[in-house]
Amino acid sequence: MAERSTAAVDVADNSGDKPLTAQAEQSTADGVAQTRERDTADDGAAETNETTSPPGATTPPELHSGHKLARRYRLEECVTRLDGFSSWRAVDEKLRRAVGVHLLPADHPRARSVLAAARSAALLGDPRFVQVLDAVEENDLVYVVHEWLPDATELTALFAAGPLEAHDAYQLVSQVSQAMAAAHREGLAHLRLAPSAVLRTSSGQYRIRGLAVNAALRGISTETPQRADTEAIGALLYASLTQRWPYDSDAYGLSGLPKGVGLLPPDQVRAGVHRGLSELAMRALVNDGATASRQEPACTTPDDLVKAVAEMPRIRPPEPAFTAPPEYQRTTYQQGNYGRGSQAPGATQPVPTPPPPLQSRTGRALKWAVSALLIAALGLGSWQLADALMDQNKNGDSGTSKTTDGDDKKQPKPPTPIAVQSAQEFVAEGSPQDPGAVENTYDKSSSTLWRTKTYNAGPRLAPYKPGVGIMYDLGSEKKVSAASIALKYSGPHTTVELYAADAMSTSGSTDSMKKFATGTTSGGSLKVKVGKPAKTRYVLLWVTAMPRSETDGYYGAGYKQAITDVKFAG
Repeated sequence: MAERSTAAVDVADNSGDKPLTAQAEQSTADGVAQTRERDTADDGAAETNETTSPPGATTPPELHSGHKLARRYRLEECVTRLDGFSSWRAVDEKLRRAVGVHLLPADHPRARSVLAAARSAALLGDPRFVQVLDAVEENDLVYVVHEWLPDATELTALFAAGPLEAHDAYQLVSQVSQAMAAAHREGLAHLRLAPSAVLRTSSGQYRIRGLAVNAALRGISTETPQRADTEAIGALLYASLTQRWPYDSDAYGLSGLPKGVGLLPPDQVRAGVHRGLSELAMRALVNDGATASRQEPACTTPDDLVKAVAEMPRIRPPEPAFTAPPEYQRTTYQQGNYGRGSQAPGATQPVPTPPPPLQSRTGRALKWAVSALLIAALGLGSWQLADALMDQNKNGDSGTSKTTDGDDKKQPKPPTPIAVQSAQEFVAEGSPQDPGAVENTYDKSSSTLWRTKTYNAGPRLAPYKPGVGIMYDLGSEKKVSAASIALKYSGPHTTVELYAADAMSTSGSTDSMKKFATGTTSGGSLKVKVGKPAKTRYVLLWVTAMPRSETDGYYGAGYKQAITDVKFAG
């Protein structure tokens, strides 16, 4: 039975994150010759910036705040220093944005593998991962530059606050498994998918940092990378449901399970856990001795997890709590007691005494003036009424009342909302935009969204890209007469086209589809009206132009758009 051990400290890859404490990792072989990292943390110990390197490790060069790499990246703060490498928060002075930097001496034993891993991760270009921006060897240094997300929160912090809601846990396993499935299809593994490696942005999207690079920094490898990453996703789901680490050791600020009881299903650890998610966690961890309660097959790859999530009934976000309006209370003014104190409860309200009649000369004059005005008004109204009746008789109207039943039948009926059953991102050319967040556009929550990438040229995407969009399945053929689209970014200008498709496709060309509506807006919403309703089951929402927006903590400045809510009507 093979056994290996590695010492590691989690590298803080994000702005505002405190350095994590030193963590000892112990890997043990399981019953199917699978090596698994099990991380334990001593949260009470204070981490220092200086650590003793093992024999053979090189001494890192003297770097300090203000040091500049490639005459561009200015180091600001050392976040972690360990085993000859260090991680920094830095500023890209060329693009005026914050970045993160990993630094190693060029002769470090892991420098070659880190450089290769970073360059491979940079080629993936998937927005669900924290992007590698640069990987360079220069002046006896190897450094990797990556995105810095000031608005994101580690799962470590989220788990410390308590278990996640079922919808949030569902989004976590759905988005992370889809992202890792895409990475493995490109031959990339993470192998270090701990709570500190997954971030949730303010928009509700989960992003993964350290793809391939974190493992290379620590010299971690395995012969079964897909299974290792799948079990890691299962552990994250387990922790999100129970606020417990699914092993008998404490880790990442979470308590482990009691020793000797084995791996209990999440719904036996904490009351109220969603049954389907509990079973899904056990299916992902089944290689660690877990047993799915209904004996479903184990999930051994991220693709297996993606399919298992798709087979589950979709978990919708909780409905917003209804707050009853305050009980209606009559004011003292309405009670005729303006300026008086309020009566005690239950007391009989006195009948207000009417004011005495006007008896003076001025009062009598006012009474005659008011009476004269009333008589004049009545006379004028009667004359106008008689004139109107005469005009009607001249036009052949009998003067009898008419029903409007016939007219009402001719009035157009208000559009009926059409529910979206499912959706997938449609890719005509190049890489996808944000496929893991497509359902955020129809989850009835304005706080979640689907984003495009940021483009340097615009507002029209052509000729560099024909467009980006989402294919919606309405469940059956429906007459689509209108669409309402809520957008994140305003400004000139956003153009959206609607196409009727014959099938639920995720790639290809719009040439084979029928365009039935288009709309342009410079604001934060767009209502598209269809001249002639289109009868179709599949609707492609196709964005061909986007406004320019500044850096907002997710992507840099450029032409981009995000959709928070899509509604169809027919």
